[in-house]
Amino acid sequence: MAHAPGDRDETFMALLKGYRVRADLTQEELAEGSGVSVRAISDMERGTVKGPQRRTIEALAVPLRLDEDELTHLQKVAKQSRARSAPAEQPPLPVARIHDPPAVGMLPPDLDDLTGCEHHLGTLRELAGEVAGDPGGHGQVVVVSGPPGTGKTSLAVRAAHDLAERFPDGRFFLKLRGMSSEPAAPTDVVHLLLRLLGIDAVRIPVELEQRANLCRSLLRERAALIVLDDAADEAQVRSLLVGGPRCFTVVTSRQLLVGLEGISRFALDELGRDDAVALLSGIVGPARVAREPETAAELVDLCGRLPLALRIAGNRLASRPAWPLGHLAGQLRDRGRRLTTLTAGDLNVRGVFDLSYRQLTSAAAAAFRRLALVPAADFSVGAAKALIDAADEDDAALCLEELADASLLQPSQEAGRYQFHDLLSVFAAERLNQEESPEVVRAADERLTRWLVRSATAAGGHFHPSSQPVSSLSTELFPDEVSAGRWLVAEHQSWLAAVRKAAARGEHQQVLDLAESMHWYSEIGGTASTWHDVFDLAVKSAIAIGSERDEAVHRNYLSWTLCTLMGRVHESARMARQAMSAAVAAGDLREQAWARTYLVSAQLNDGKPPASAEIFDEAIDLFDEAGDPLGLHVARAMRATYLQTTGRLEDAAEEFDICLRYFRRTQGSTSVDDSSCAYLLLRSAQNLIALGSNEAALDRCEEALELFQAHGAVIGRARALESAGRLLRMRGDHDRARTRLTEALALFERTGQPQYQLDTLCELALLSDQSNEPAAARRARERALSLCETLDAGTATSLRQELIEQLDAS
Repeated sequence: MAHAPGDRDETFMALLKGYRVRADLTQEELAEGSGVSVRAISDMERGTVKGPQRRTIEALAVPLRLDEDELTHLQKVAKQSRARSAPAEQPPLPVARIHDPPAVGMLPPDLDDLTGCEHHLGTLRELAGEVAGDPGGHGQVVVVSGPPGTGKTSLAVRAAHDLAERFPDGRFFLKLRGMSSEPAAPTDVVHLLLRLLGIDAVRIPVELEQRANLCRSLLRERAALIVLDDAADEAQVRSLLVGGPRCFTVVTSRQLLVGLEGISRFALDELGRDDAVALLSGIVGPARVAREPETAAELVDLCGRLPLALRIAGNRLASRPAWPLGHLAGQLRDRGRRLTTLTAGDLNVRGVFDLSYRQLTSAAAAAFRRLALVPAADFSVGAAKALIDAADEDDAALCLEELADASLLQPSQEAGRYQFHDLLSVFAAERLNQEESPEVVRAADERLTRWLVRSATAAGGHFHPSSQPVSSLSTELFPDEVSAGRWLVAEHQSWLAAVRKAAARGEHQQVLDLAESMHWYSEIGGTASTWHDVFDLAVKSAIAIGSERDEAVHRNYLSWTLCTLMGRVHESARMARQAMSAAVAAGDLREQAWARTYLVSAQLNDGKPPASAEIFDEAIDLFDEAGDPLGLHVARAMRATYLQTTGRLEDAAEEFDICLRYFRRTQGSTSVDDSSCAYLLLRSAQNLIALGSNEAALDRCEEALELFQAHGAVIGRARALESAGRLLRMRGDHDRARTRLTEALALFERTGQPQYQLDTLCELALLSDQSNEPAAARRARERALSLCETLDAGTATSLRQELIEQLDAS
């Protein structure tokens, strides 16, 4: 027989090692081929385990290439070894061997301060109370997940110390090393737990399943707490859930471990501002923080309010008592140095992040790095697809889910979107610069910019009057106006940054196409500064390519923005005149008509109406000649406003009614149709007020408000609220007036319209006067006075003086 490399030595340890050497295998290679852990093979070859079980030997036989005789002989020797090592009477393996009292020193030392974690500690105590209070129930398992540096281990250790009295049979802290290059094998972890429970090494079974079953039998009647720290994945954890009904198991992991069922879970995140400052104060001393409260607030934000980063910053400051907080804050402001600065001894934010990063697949790692190029706070699957040049969105979605599961990304408040923690964003940018060539980075950035500009152009194209068709690009990328509007809001910061990049790269036609597609949407969403930037870029692109027609178009849009949204009427009038010159040079009748319309709008808003209606008549004739009925009725509505301003109220009412009949024909067709109708309702309401028909005017304001609300038109909604609030104040309905005006003010602030903020504050001051609330009236007038500085001097001079007099009188 060829049953042994050395027949004279019949011990199992010698046979196994001889067969392994003959097969030219290391212990690691034998472990990989058999599924038996390296630790178990080492124990067998050292004689610590003298006679493994039959299934273990059969698993080893395959990579050792044993023939039938050799396998039979090895099993016989193992059986004899088991018989020799067994005592004459085998006592049960149990429970009596558990240390009494348990060794509490197995837990790591507790941290003095876990500011901001009180809620999570309370949750762990409640779950532990359910275990200890119900011995006949099921043991509890809770997974504590979260990004690196959020204090998962510290929380688990604190809970284990706090709960010592509830679990008198043992508190066990087991390191799983999930983020290391060699995570702990479950077999080895259970072996350690059995040793901690008092079982001699020679009595511990070889196979994982048998070891786990022995653990369960030992813990069945015991009240013990087990911390499984830094779990790699579900597979590592499942076989370690060996607690009995009275046991409490806390698993910490950067992974969400979504595959585990029947458990409790919660995620740690960055601290709130107050908790972060309190944590810093606890490290450096409250007096030091009190001397620089604003700097302390900035400092914790620069640390991303991440507990690990705050401890590092606090330790650095504590070791340098002469440093003002501003000194460290100054270092942290430099994003390129921030992670290097956040190092104190063996505490290192970069190193903690890098452990998670190194666990990623290559595709997810590339996505992580390149997502640093996104200019906004959050991003979508589409952005990731462009950055990694994926074949489809499913591939990109898998990468984002992997990053989220690893706690390197966080789901945003809006479904389907993700965001970085601030410091992880800095780390991603570092990895991008170090691991990608400039050419690859530039190509990824260009793909993202093209995708954003193209998508924004398509989304804007959904907002149009019913007289204009929707482009094929719009319907290709977005099924309807609702989805287009949501995308424009969600990606606002990103597409605006992208169009700036496109302009800087000389991609002028793309800039013009985007600005043109956004024209009607600018009346519904966005902010004043957004549209000023977009249309200003478009004017410059038009000049760059020498297109006088495009220059006229976008100067007109810019004139509208300056006047209607920003209250800068003098600049608006100048822009309209420049638009008219460009339109004449281009021979474009329609743009000549719009230039006249915007010019007279600026004059009316400046309180300086033209001497006659001739300019309106010219605009109307030009629109008629150009075949643009929509523009024609906008010009007629402007003429109605002129008639109202000059005291011809009945003529103005007739003109408004003609225009309303036109716009009501398409009401309900598109959001732009409804928006145009709603703006006209507000204009006509002002004329009705002048006629003394306040109730009819209020009805029109409320009708306009419903139209704006139906389409999420923020700018128009604010106007309607302000107009309705003014009329309700005049009626004496103070409560409803205050509600309308307060909501309008918030929307005007959000959309950046100082002129309308000013008007609304003046209305609120009058309302407070009428309600006998002098302090509130004074606050409103003080805020209004500060806004006067942002407007054209001519527009605000008289109002400024009036406000000063009113404040002096109060």
